[in-house]
Amino acid sequence: MLGIIGGSGLTQLANLDVSHREIVRTPYGDPSGPLTFGCIAGQDVVFIARHGYGHTIPPHLVNYRANIHALETSGVTQIISVASVGGIRGDLGPGSLVAPDQIIDYTWGRETTFQSGDGGPVVHVDFTEPYDATVRKLLLDVSRGIGEAVIDGAVYATMQGPRLETAAEIDRLQGDGADIVGMTGMPEAGLARELDLPYAALCVVSNWAAGRADSAHGIKFGDIEAALHLAMARVRRIIEGVCAA
Repeated sequence: MLGIIGGSGLTQLANLDVSHREIVRTPYGDPSGPLTFGCIAGQDVVFIARHGYGHTIPPHLVNYRANIHALETSGVTQIISVASVGGIRGDLGPGSLVAPDQIIDYTWGRETTFQSGDGGPVVHVDFTEPYDATVRKLLLDVSRGIGEAVIDGAVYATMQGPRLETAAEIDRLQGDGADIVGMTGMPEAGLARELDLPYAALCVVSNWAAGRADSAHGIKFGDIEAALHLAMARVRRIIEGVCAA
């Protein structure tokens, strides 16, 4: 069963034939909201809005552990995460879709693991390739097949938020090798790996990062909303294609 985590701009899936919603309790607290169960193109799908269905939970307060655990216990076998990001690399302007292949974690103070230190053995996971190759390939193949351009590969810098970055911070991230910047990539990807859940991200570039192009002197939030509105229709089409594959 496919799990979809929706980010900014995707608080619901209009093409999801909803069967029911379920409040799921976890040992790690409450998820961002009820899980929405349904079907797209004959495929069973579970959807959750990362920031809540009213977009009320800031990125540093999302209960990532509860979200991932709830999806896993509900029978999800692979996850596609949808997230909005800022573009740093020159070919990743507003409206671009990208499937990142690497991630750098700059966050702090978040619950990053399911390991509780309760006396059980410490378990290390290999995170060399943070996104599942099979799910990434499915996203890219389906996108090409339906004529939607999705850029293959980028380094996602995950920042703490909720404020956006300074131009100097973006310069630093670029020097570190980052291509896009967002606030929710971690610990979500790491937690999915701990539960051995295949996980990949489909990122929507909603704006140039601070100090870049038309964000040289500030970021225009009205433009972000417009870019997300247009791009999310493409995202829903790709998800439908994945479900039909």
